[in-house]
Amino acid sequence: MPHPNPRLKVSLALLIASLSGTPFAVSAQTSPSTEPGQPLWEIGVGAVAASQPAYPGAATNTNRVIALPFFIYRGDVVRAEQGNVGLRALKTPRYELDVGFSASLGSSANDVPERIGMADIGTLVEFGPRLKINLGDVSQGRSGIRLDLPLRGVFDLSNSFANRGISFEPQLSFDVPLPDGWRGGVGLSAIFGSQRLNETFYTVTAAEALANRPAYTAQAGLLSTRASFGASKKLTPDLRALGFVRLDSVAGSANSDSSLVTKTTGASIGVGLAYTFGRSSRTGSE
Repeated sequence: MPHPNPRLKVSLALLIASLSGTPFAVSAQTSPSTEPGQPLWEIGVGAVAASQPAYPGAATNTNRVIALPFFIYRGDVVRAEQGNVGLRALKTPRYELDVGFSASLGSSANDVPERIGMADIGTLVEFGPRLKINLGDVSQGRSGIRLDLPLRGVFDLSNSFANRGISFEPQLSFDVPLPDGWRGGVGLSAIFGSQRLNETFYTVTAAEALANRPAYTAQAGLLSTRASFGASKKLTPDLRALGFVRLDSVAGSANSDSSLVTKTTGASIGVGLAYTFGRSSRTGSE
């Protein structure tokens, strides 16, 4: 789901819902493989420091330091992991279909010069199906390359769950071998938004128009393209280090001529730690 940060994925599932506007355990999101024999559940806390564009096409970066609890559950049907909380409807070595929730943090218009005087972007929650297709060798039950096809409705938690449209983000992700115990993954994706969703970021109403910010009506279509890299390493059995780098581009996007688009390419970077202080003795489902 595109969002003001924009869609910096959580990959430690949080206590109630995954907040995809924060970058916990990014490597799990960009890497399609799952470590075998993981506990049925884990609970802990994560902290991350990140810098990223305020939204796709913004020249202004926002800096955040966030600490949040997380809860991971790896059941046959109920799942809370890898940036998603929901129900697994289908699982085969080649295909997986789930229905889940996630969320993204909003931003104040006063923090972004391009949007001063405009409405804030609220906390957005998304819900809908996601098909995952393992494209590599699945003879051992795992694959090093995967295609994700999530289609989700978007709602504004800050405005009585107002409908903000639909997002579709096909993503190709694959493992990257790293030395010294690090696990890495690369993700390549394109984000498409309905007109209502793209309006959230790029429409300028007549009342909001200025001499350097003319009125504009956003169109449905491509919102941005993305290349991301994430890595993580266990420092101790309970402590994991993680980091990510991502490049987003609005070149050729449906609303690149909006005055709110002031930079074609934006870079994000973040580092963090996650500490697990409790886990199940039972093994969860892969």
